[in-house]
Amino acid sequence: MENHKKILIVDDDPDIREILKILLGSEGYLMLEAEDGERAINIISNDKTIELMILDIMMPGLSGVEVCQKIRIFSKIPILFLTAKSQDKDKIEAYSDGGDDYLVKPFSQTELLLKVNALIRRYKLYNGNQSGTQLTLN
Repeated sequence: MENHKKILIVDDDPDIREILKILLGSEGYLMLEAEDGERAINIISNDKTIELMILDIMMPGLSGVEVCQKIRIFSKIPILFLTAKSQDKDKIEAYSDGGDDYLVKPFSQTELLLKVNALIRRYKLYNGNQSGTQLTLN
């Protein structure tokens, strides 16, 4: 894994943000955080070096799904929903409105790390391969 990839954590719960900062920070990621959707949109629109957003759905003000819709207007950044909402209808809405992956709280730390690494890897591959040539995987 390459070090110093930036991840934005968007969750109104400071304890969740802290857990994610510790977990992902120990893996070499640089962590940014936002406590609400408006702040997240501002951060993403002003910092093009962020490579992943971890987004809660249930937040005051804009919901995570609304944030995702607004960000999709101007960014292709991978969005991993990390939420307590576990119903199929919630997952369908999240994926349909631009989410790239979904993980239900409480979550497995291993599964979170695997998803984060995979999303960032694919984002880097596809952004670096705009010509449409076929990727060769070893």
